[in-house]
Amino acid sequence: MSKNLSELTGRKGLSENLFEKLGDAALAEGTPSKKDLDQLADEFLIGKANTYGTASFYDFTKLENKGKKAYVCNGTACVCAGKQEAVKTELENHYSVNEIGHMTCLGRCHENSAFHINGVNYSGNDIKDVASLKSRTSNQFNVGATTEILTKPYSGFEEYYSLLKESLKKDATALLNEIKKSNIRGRGGAGFPMGFKWEACRNEENDTKFIICNADEGDPGAYSDGYLLEEQPHSVLFGMMIAGYITGAKWGVLYIRAEYPESVTIIQNAINELRENNLLGENIDGSNFSFDLKIIKAQGAYICGEETALINSIEGQRPEVRTRPPYPTQQGLFNKPTIVNNVETLAAVHAILKGGGDAYNQLGTEKSSGTKLVCLDSFFNKPGIYEVEMGIPLSTVINELGGGFKSPVKAMQIGGPLGGVVPISKIDSLSIDFESFANEGFLLGHASVVCIPEDFSMMKHIEHLFDFAQYESCGKCFPCRLGTKRGQEMAEKALNSDYKIDRKLLDDLLNTLEAGSLCAHGGGIPLPIKNIMQYFDSELNQYLKN
Repeated sequence: MSKNLSELTGRKGLSENLFEKLGDAALAEGTPSKKDLDQLADEFLIGKANTYGTASFYDFTKLENKGKKAYVCNGTACVCAGKQEAVKTELENHYSVNEIGHMTCLGRCHENSAFHINGVNYSGNDIKDVASLKSRTSNQFNVGATTEILTKPYSGFEEYYSLLKESLKKDATALLNEIKKSNIRGRGGAGFPMGFKWEACRNEENDTKFIICNADEGDPGAYSDGYLLEEQPHSVLFGMMIAGYITGAKWGVLYIRAEYPESVTIIQNAINELRENNLLGENIDGSNFSFDLKIIKAQGAYICGEETALINSIEGQRPEVRTRPPYPTQQGLFNKPTIVNNVETLAAVHAILKGGGDAYNQLGTEKSSGTKLVCLDSFFNKPGIYEVEMGIPLSTVINELGGGFKSPVKAMQIGGPLGGVVPISKIDSLSIDFESFANEGFLLGHASVVCIPEDFSMMKHIEHLFDFAQYESCGKCFPCRLGTKRGQEMAEKALNSDYKIDRKLLDDLLNTLEAGSLCAHGGGIPLPIKNIMQYFDSELNQYLKN
């Protein structure tokens, strides 16, 4: 991380943003021209290598993206469903091979056959009629709940934001205490208590602070953030505004992934509604609180789900992970104190303040309070998003809410590519909470459920995980950058030749990734692979040697 680059790219604040300008420069051809990159370097007083280094990182600004017109989803849910080759073949009837790229993941895990054309996502049966596709206005979510908090119907603008007006009349410390009493933990995977993060930022003395909504939901199988952004947008914006009031921040940034174009439009409309009702800007509702919101459109990089890589991205730098300390609450965006929370965490704030922190804390378990959104993929009889109280048995989610499996399944990857691979035999041993999964050697994460069918090779799944991890690595640390690639090469060679992977070599590689990686990307990918080796050893025997 370069503090000087952070200062230089932040000279113009958020209004003139380098990362946005790089994205705009890529719109015409899929990648910025050398002239564009040189001009931006001069404008922001940084080196030409910096703008080139940034543009060459992202899926949708790198040179390889030039001329792309259609994209095929290659997320885990679509891969395991086995439908994407047929999607690619059909697209090749309308586009040349060089005009077709990939996206990961489009959030259509409940339908699969997902692809993207002209800024719009499609899935399901849409591939059968590519020639006459019409734009959808939003995703089609199947939503259910055992406890309605996040999925509760929107009550209308005036009623919903009456709570904001009431809150702005209260002392910020009192509001923070309600957040702390709720014991809500971050829903993006790490599970860090939100109240302590907000308090740390509040205690920093600085005239400039930022609230960032991490809407870069990149875990294949997860589409709950997409649902909240598109169906409950004001819950997310409300949470950001309260975070700003409590911490003393004046700016909120929504970093929304490129694969969710519908979310960008809907959130911008919701921001416009706030502005039209004089709830953004200076001295909101006659208070001393001033706050504004801005959307930053991501450009395709899974690593930006990691908070420090995301911060680097907004600054227009390569999205490499930063070493900590200092933590973002101390030195984040443009070197200023910064809060980064994910969509689902922020969306819970309205319910916490309305009902009180103690009432929210009564939901769930002692250490995992509240509710959780769970995403079920297309292998379920009733795929979709389900809001459940923390602590509910996994078997209830699978068999009752999801209606069981459509076809034979041998395992589920829960919590994204860095989450655990849970064999069917463990369903009755788990409940939807952080501790249950950790105690059994898995990871709840985003609570996305991707099914692995009985006829899907577990070695092929290992190769897929390594391939995903090496492609999406930020490259900053050697263990992740080199180790994930070596793992992918070994798995691919074992699948396509008589080569057998030495178990000790693979164990050493996984342990090096786990212990030596700078962040949870390289450090997390060994978990699902170790799960597969533990529970599916007999299937892997043909590929491994002692």
